[in-house]
Amino acid sequence: MAGNSQRRGRRLTPKAGAPKGSGGKNKDSLAGRGRTLPADERPWHKAYSGTEKLPQRTAWKQDKERRAAAEEGRAPKIGQPGTKDTTWGKGTRGVPAGRGGAGGRGGKPTGRTGPRVAPGRKSNPAKDTPELLVGRNPVLESLRAHVPATALYTAQGIDADDRVNEIVRTAADRGIAILEISRAELDRMTGGVLHQGVGLQVPPFAYEPFEDLVAAALEQPAPLLVALDGVTDPRNLGAVIRSAAAFGAQGVFVPERRAAGITATAWRTSAGAAARVPVAQVTNLTRSLKACQDAGFMVVGLDADGDTDLYDLEAAVGPLVVVVGSEGRGLSRLVGETCDLTVSIPMISDVESLNASVAAAVTLAEVARRRAAEA
Repeated sequence: MAGNSQRRGRRLTPKAGAPKGSGGKNKDSLAGRGRTLPADERPWHKAYSGTEKLPQRTAWKQDKERRAAAEEGRAPKIGQPGTKDTTWGKGTRGVPAGRGGAGGRGGKPTGRTGPRVAPGRKSNPAKDTPELLVGRNPVLESLRAHVPATALYTAQGIDADDRVNEIVRTAADRGIAILEISRAELDRMTGGVLHQGVGLQVPPFAYEPFEDLVAAALEQPAPLLVALDGVTDPRNLGAVIRSAAAFGAQGVFVPERRAAGITATAWRTSAGAAARVPVAQVTNLTRSLKACQDAGFMVVGLDADGDTDLYDLEAAVGPLVVVVGSEGRGLSRLVGETCDLTVSIPMISDVESLNASVAAAVTLAEVARRRAAEA
């Protein structure tokens, strides 16, 4: 056979035919998109002057957002052309930012005003999401205290005792929806926390205004408040609230930042005491302590190296604020300087320090003992 048709690796199938053309049907796709707009003519750019006519697509999106906002009775998420719009980020004008702004690509709104979250990562839960209280004592105490609730979850085949019967009966009397679900589903909802077969869904915790907390305490014969300085473990917060309720404190206040708030874990640890003891969040703990001092309180901070022994605390019988430091570093510098006294708890052995909630319980017990002796 002629040629190289007998060589190794020769082609045994015919070559593919020539590619077919479009016949001129796709000629519009080859047309250019026009000139590149300068920055002051791009509606999605922070340098947009707002005097140029908006592109048809952008104007349609803005009009759609305004109509939706009017139907829902809220402010639109876009501003007027030529005005700064703080909804979408700093320096944006008219419509959501694209490149260099807080919106999506090409000026498309993403509906997100916070930081971007990388794929596969979960953002922090919103503060205004409902909480699920678990455990028979916390749920029962919450229902007894008429804490607002939206649903009661019970596990199928639960071993009902007197507490469970009262929980179901109280929830039914208050018109709370009672849902029976599998134990596996309740485990999933609680994240594996020990729930004892019951869970109560409640709205976000309603913190007491700090001014009302102080005013209500001053109306009592023996005002007593507890302040937490950077306690980040919600279990410690719940335990302190429980001790405050046991020894007659009228309230607890904590910082808003870098500190634990009332979560489901704190609810459970407090065994329902969070429903009876008011809790306030303050923006600046040092300023709040000074406000207590101006109102007549003696501010006492717990410190392992305190200059006063707990058993020698004569100020315990008067209006008092007990400040408990964080689990690791104790009292912060500014808070320690603001306190009128720093108090140490005497210990027999050479233990370095006590847990924050344990130290608070010991101190509050001694304050209650002194006050009972003076009465």
